[in-house]
Amino acid sequence: MNHTGQPTTQPAAQPMSSVPLGASHFFEGAKLMWHPSLRLYCLVPILANIILFCLITAFFFAQYREVIDFFLEFIPTWLAPLAWIVFVIVGVLLVIIYGYSFNLITNIIAAPFYGLLAEKAQEILTGQPLESEALLPMTIRVVGRELLKLWYFLSRGFLIILITILVATIPIIQVIAPLIGLAWSAWSMSIQYADYAADNNQRSFKRLRHCLWSSKSTSFGFGGTVMLLSTIPVINIFVIPAAVTGGTIYWTRQLSHSCR
Repeated sequence: MNHTGQPTTQPAAQPMSSVPLGASHFFEGAKLMWHPSLRLYCLVPILANIILFCLITAFFFAQYREVIDFFLEFIPTWLAPLAWIVFVIVGVLLVIIYGYSFNLITNIIAAPFYGLLAEKAQEILTGQPLESEALLPMTIRVVGRELLKLWYFLSRGFLIILITILVATIPIIQVIAPLIGLAWSAWSMSIQYADYAADNNQRSFKRLRHCLWSSKSTSFGFGGTVMLLSTIPVINIFVIPAAVTGGTIYWTRQLSHSCR
């Protein structure tokens, strides 16, 4: 069935990989999430997002000044005229952490709803229902998968943070420090939101990462779009459901043909 509910055939494989293609998957997902069959699965996550948005946004606004003061203590006197670079770098890093934290917390809380949202979105896209699964086993499986992803993100993310901080302290090349964080965040978002469909179709987490890397331009385009919009207050309330449906579009149109 297509977005209007009409029957459709399985989409053909799309082997091409590009950043605009990845971004387009997200924006198509933003349209699909308002399909009448999906609205209920978006409602609870959006309500949870509104509550978390208020709490997390207030916390990061309160911490910004303290973080700036902390980094300024380590700047030598002879580098004082370049202190503005610290403000920019710290600001970018905090924005990344803000968007990343917002996604991470809501993903754990609303994981079962996102799994169902991805399942129903795939049914609309392909016209083929997935094998039914009882709610309790499905919830245990999805939460377990979220914890597996959380370990992956934290273990690798810690090294990325150390590298980013190290680069940020080296004159001249310090300007690329935010780019390292942005690239990692885009990759993480791509994994996070393509994984719901992959899990529903019984693909391992390791296999999914390999498939995403094989079409890395699309993956970074998709994940980068999610990350960018996640940093914008108010808009980020609606980003995650759109990312789930967008990730399902990515899976259905491209990844499912290569990720076997």
